[in-house]
Amino acid sequence: MDIPRSWRLRNQRYLLEGNACTSCDKKHFPPVLVCSECKSRDLRPFTFSGKGKLYSYSTVYQAPGQFEAFVPYIVALVDLEEGPRITTQLTDISPDEVRIGMPVEKVIRKISEEGERGLILYGYKFRPPVD
Repeated sequence: MDIPRSWRLRNQRYLLEGNACTSCDKKHFPPVLVCSECKSRDLRPFTFSGKGKLYSYSTVYQAPGQFEAFVPYIVALVDLEEGPRITTQLTDISPDEVRIGMPVEKVIRKISEEGERGLILYGYKFRPPVD
């Protein structure tokens, strides 16, 4: 990923910012141009709480080159409290501890890096809540 694109996506990656329809209040992540519920184009920015429940998951044991350092890792579908279901990576938990329906929360972690001297990308991942 190049630096300009990384900069444009910073609110999605760090703040979990999507948008909400001003007509029907449906929440979208990632942001959309047209509401999927009522087809309105009148949308406002919306920042999600970062809390949700695990809907489903899969453990990855063979990964593309840039993700080999994270193997094994867990790719998950998380239902956010505000409605949308998102794809994310689980962190701070071993694969044998994961349970469907468990509560999770957003954290910022390293996503990848482009070579030894390249851009290091950070973004959201989810983990079990810390008490």
